[in-house]
Amino acid sequence: MKAAVVFKKGDIPKYVTDFDEPILQNENELLISVKAAAIKNIDKGQASGKHYSVKDKEWNPKIIGGDGVGLLDDGTKVYGLATRGMIAEKAIIEKDHMVKIPEGLDWATAAALPNAVMGSALALLFRAKLQRGETVLINGATGVTGKIAVQIAKHYGAKKVIVTGRNEQSLNELLQLGADEIISLKQDDEKFISQIKETPIDVVIDYLWGLSAELILSSLKGNSQFSHRTRYVTVGAMTGDTITLSSSILRGTDIQISGSGLGSWTREEVSFLFAEILPEAFQLAADGNLKIETIDVNLNEIEEVWKMDIERGKRLVVNI
Repeated sequence: MKAAVVFKKGDIPKYVTDFDEPILQNENELLISVKAAAIKNIDKGQASGKHYSVKDKEWNPKIIGGDGVGLLDDGTKVYGLATRGMIAEKAIIEKDHMVKIPEGLDWATAAALPNAVMGSALALLFRAKLQRGETVLINGATGVTGKIAVQIAKHYGAKKVIVTGRNEQSLNELLQLGADEIISLKQDDEKFISQIKETPIDVVIDYLWGLSAELILSSLKGNSQFSHRTRYVTVGAMTGDTITLSSSILRGTDIQISGSGLGSWTREEVSFLFAEILPEAFQLAADGNLKIETIDVNLNEIEEVWKMDIERGKRLVVNI
């Protein structure tokens, strides 16, 4: 079968036409004819062998891609997590990690949405425990997941959504997706902190970490009196994996810091993701109430597009 395969750790995927079709191993597995699969940062990290989920594992030729959309043997349109790679003509998914796709939703959108929904909805619902009427700050909102987080936060009842980013045009576009206030990361540190302090923040969803996280945490620090309670959730580290955090910020602030990502979610949370969150997100998208931009390419172009610079805020999708 046709597939995108990484034969050696760190190599770019190769387009092949004679890779062995996957074979079902148990009753919980289903064979899917793949129609589209998105390429995310995690896919590139796993293909390079550097991502923590594969770093210490033995390497064999691997089909890239962790999830995608396609047709079951009976013609049902589904999204699913791949057990052994997804960017190929055929893939195997598990019955309990599968969601039906509503009519009217195109393949590219259906393939692009789930990862961004996981990176936003799970953080908002399970780590931040967002309540209706609260104020949410999304740090680094101009990326694909940040844009979905803006829309999901509003859908879940956030009264006010504040967003940060460096690209002024992208920040202003977020106002059309539901953001209420934009804060530029290009301004000097004092102005950035001052702007954050203007509004009590209930929830921070952080996709950047690094210096901006240090500044936001500093802005939340109390003044030896009662402070506003804030739940701070780190989801990504696009601008740095480590920060300097003063103990005085934690001692002087009513703050809860947690993370949301692979390894942090419980079985119950993942079950709820597939049973409730993703079906709702797909229907919102089908109804035009949840938007994501894609750049669509064909499977045989994989070697050309693998290192292509993708415009921030758009998801690369491979059509099979």
